[in-house]
Amino acid sequence: MDFTFGRTVSFIASLLLIAAITQSVYTAMYISEVAVPRQILWGGEAFLFVILAAFAGSALAQAGWLHLGWSAILAASVLNVVQVGVGLTMFGPFFEAAGENEAFAPAAQSVVAFSFMIYNAAKVLLALALIVFGGARMADGAKALGGISVLVGIVAMAANTASMAFGREVTGELPLAGGSGVLATVLLAVCLFTLRSDD
Repeated sequence: MDFTFGRTVSFIASLLLIAAITQSVYTAMYISEVAVPRQILWGGEAFLFVILAAFAGSALAQAGWLHLGWSAILAASVLNVVQVGVGLTMFGPFFEAAGENEAFAPAAQSVVAFSFMIYNAAKVLLALALIVFGGARMADGAKALGGISVLVGIVAMAANTASMAFGREVTGELPLAGGSGVLATVLLAVCLFTLRSDD
């Protein structure tokens, strides 16, 4: 099956929106202390990011410009697959071991910290992509969308870089790094939807 570049970009934008929605749902359930169906949500996200990586790679090969943005989306997708994989395969065994033997508690916490570092790294890449595509929208005349996108991209990149380097405590567990990252993902999707019509 052959996809045109425009259809590929539209599909990537749709997948990014779905990813932002699933992450928002998970966060809302976590904050509300509702039982989170991790296997379903994270399993679905893993599939979503695998497909997103394939389409981002296709866009990177087809694109005549903005290659940095496409490669950032591709790399972020791969990192998200790894991050979700850590959560699905390692959280359970490590926390079960920590429950039976307190000596394993630091190891369990280190697995969580590793997972969040990958999460933040993926958000840095999506923020970079937003800066690239937001800048392109500004150059095309969409000053408001492009300007807001670049600004949010810079904030998301800074917050997630700080969390990646110094741990979640530096910006808060979810509010700034995670929130700005999700907003960056939504704006990136909007930029790609409007970019498709221009191409």
